[in-house]
Amino acid sequence: MSRASRVSRAPRAVGRWLRRLPRPHTLRARLTAGLVVLLAVSCAAVGVAAVIELDGFLTGRLDQQLVEVGTQFPASLEHKGTTPTDHDADDRERGDTRRQAPGTFGARLVDGTVTNAAVVPTDKGGATTDLKVALTARDRRELAAIPVDGRAHTIYLSSLDRYRVLASKGRDGDVMITGLPLESVEATVHRLEAVEAIVFGAALLAAGFAGALWVRWSLRPLSRVAATATLVSELPLASGEVALPPRAPESDPRSEVGRVAGAFNRMLGHVEDALTHRHASEERLRSFAADASHELRTPVASIRGHAELALLHPDPVPPKVTRALERIASESARMGVMVDEMLLLARLDAGRPLERRPVDLTRLVLDAVADARAAGPDHRWALELPEEPVTVTGDAHRLQQVLANLLANARLHTPVGTKVTVALEAETETAEAGAGLGTICLLVHDDGPGVPEEVQPGVFERFTRADRRRTEGGGAATGGGAGLGLSIVVAVAEAHGGSVTLESRPGATTFTVRLPVAVSTD
Repeated sequence: MSRASRVSRAPRAVGRWLRRLPRPHTLRARLTAGLVVLLAVSCAAVGVAAVIELDGFLTGRLDQQLVEVGTQFPASLEHKGTTPTDHDADDRERGDTRRQAPGTFGARLVDGTVTNAAVVPTDKGGATTDLKVALTARDRRELAAIPVDGRAHTIYLSSLDRYRVLASKGRDGDVMITGLPLESVEATVHRLEAVEAIVFGAALLAAGFAGALWVRWSLRPLSRVAATATLVSELPLASGEVALPPRAPESDPRSEVGRVAGAFNRMLGHVEDALTHRHASEERLRSFAADASHELRTPVASIRGHAELALLHPDPVPPKVTRALERIASESARMGVMVDEMLLLARLDAGRPLERRPVDLTRLVLDAVADARAAGPDHRWALELPEEPVTVTGDAHRLQQVLANLLANARLHTPVGTKVTVALEAETETAEAGAGLGTICLLVHDDGPGVPEEVQPGVFERFTRADRRRTEGGGAATGGGAGLGLSIVVAVAEAHGGSVTLESRPGATTFTVRLPVAVSTD
């Protein structure tokens, strides 16, 4: 294989090597890597072209020397000489080596068979090397295969290395082959390759370092945009009034980075306006709900009081009127509960502070289950409580309301005979210096029909009720609330720094309320 063929494969090898390299993830790294890769490809192209050109040039010069040398040396091999000195008694085949460069090869072929082969000797330390060349069968076949076309060809001789040879017709019908070694050409090309590797390697390192600095400087505005976007992504945009961070600094609007920064800042302005309008709208709605709930409490209480007073009148009252008065009193009571729940939600939404006192959660569970057992004697009620009382810090009245709503939900939305289990569990997370952040889990589990999958995502939303209730068979379908019970559970739990989750499938529904509590780990 010629050197030009090996060199031509270099770009493909470089491409395979580049594909195996790990790909950068950041834009800065990609731009720098792209710059270095482009420069490397350019250097490789220049280097390959220079090597091929130099190799061709030197080989051409060698071919010219072959033409100038002619067949003088191989023609002289037809004559046999004697030993050149008295110190050497072996027979030698000597040729005319005058004006022949050291290492010149000559061979004579008759009818495709090599009859003579020799090489111009090279003086080494004052001693003259042997002219005779030991040819293998393969060498003889290669020499016999050289065409007599007036053009130089490259062959490899086992005892000599690579040669550039030219075959010419002799006067006796034989073939004269003259060759010159390619060693000097290869040494020069190798030296050029080494120089290119050093120079191009240093250029790539310098370009990579300078390119990284340039790309970093060019992308500084984009980095500031990314930093501002990160700050915005960490803001609680879904709750309350939000103050957005300062805008990203804008650069030249004619550049891509400048246009991105400008568009990002305009987007932040629109988001800030939308958040401000939304907050103002929520404040108006929250204020309206609180005011309306507060104002409705008096007329609802008045209607209920008049209905109850009419029922206590000693005079005979027609049964239909009595029934109507009872319904008025019942619906007035339900409306009063609804008004109280809406007022509570409005206050929680407004961030009204709750009481922060030690609360015996075990006692609250016992009282709530006792009330639920009295209200739903047809259900089976069970308790799973730890041996030691569980105490949390919070608002006892609101936590009691959480328990009452969860138990009422389990009683109203499951068939008669359903087993409802209330459990308390303590979970302790990583501790530091003898104290850690613990979690109290309040679980309300029932073996009813479960909450339908399509209802579960919105089960904690307000006014989720009616046809989406999981009533089946003997479950009560009338006299339910307004669909605010679970919303109050979530609001109270979050006001205490906790959370509420639901896991439900047919035969197993569990509401889990998690409340944080400081625990000692001594």
